[in-house]
Amino acid sequence: MKKSSILDKIIYFFNSVFATLLLLSYLLPYISPTSFPSFTILSLFVPLLIIINLIFAVYWLIKLRGKFFLSATILFVGYFISSPYYKFSEANNSKNSDLRIMSYNVRMFNFYGWNKDITIEDKIQKFILDKNPDILAVQEYHQSKKIENHYPFQYIKKKLPSSQFGIAIFSKYEITNSGSFEFESTNNNAIYIDFVKEKDTIRIYNLHLESLKIDPDKNNLGSENKEKLIKRVSNSFKKQGFQVGKILEHQQNYRGKEILCGDFNNTAYSWVYKNLSEGKKDAFLEAGKGFGKSFNYPFPMRIDFILADENIEINQFNTYSVKYSDHFPILARINWQKNTEL
Repeated sequence: MKKSSILDKIIYFFNSVFATLLLLSYLLPYISPTSFPSFTILSLFVPLLIIINLIFAVYWLIKLRGKFFLSATILFVGYFISSPYYKFSEANNSKNSDLRIMSYNVRMFNFYGWNKDITIEDKIQKFILDKNPDILAVQEYHQSKKIENHYPFQYIKKKLPSSQFGIAIFSKYEITNSGSFEFESTNNNAIYIDFVKEKDTIRIYNLHLESLKIDPDKNNLGSENKEKLIKRVSNSFKKQGFQVGKILEHQQNYRGKEILCGDFNNTAYSWVYKNLSEGKKDAFLEAGKGFGKSFNYPFPMRIDFILADENIEINQFNTYSVKYSDHFPILARINWQKNTEL
């Protein structure tokens, strides 16, 4: 047997470190961020850990070394117990009775000029109106007359009565009930509406969980002081834990059809996602394709979701890679009437 070189030994050491981190990440859905907020930071890096372990596996495979099995085995286990990182097939159906729902963090329509393109607001508005969803859930909303005039029914919750910023749901169906969670000590919030479609009462939750303050233009996850970064992100995850607790408690008092969507500021490998998706179908996993990247960052991060009841069919799911915000809009076609013909 050919002896390993010093370089191979060094590479395998780092391979072992990243393989161990990926293995530990499989515990993340079972650990509340209110208990171990620092450890839950790892959920953000699971997509990157998967990519790195894939690279190691390919490297050892090319060199025809048994070391290939370390990363390969952990990736194989993750395929069965963790959320898929990549979807190879998609559903592409449609029915006249589908509910078309879009979730989009619009980053205040570029109000603070993060993008030098002064036409961003018009581009976002045109994109939304062209797609024309039945339900539009917007995070980081800033007053938009074009969108408000387009939808006959709307629930807009501003941070302050005098503010133009907040979170909103726009609907083509009459809203019969609405409410806000009013999260404490944060600019984030979650809201909900009830509406009637044909004979069904449906509840839509629009969630904007605690922000991590990641700036894709500055890549500040890699540049900020490590101690300061860990403390800041840990506190954000801890707040997310309490916010999810309030949402889950609220859901217990409702027995009708419901959809959860929005910017979770966390990945599908987290405790946050596991608890919010319990008893729900993930529209991307049911009908999407590819990475489902919804946050404009150097590696694929899926932190925006549409989750619906298990007894429904999701006919389509799309992520639109339009770089008008730091998030990409997502849209799903959802139907409760499984036997309805086209």
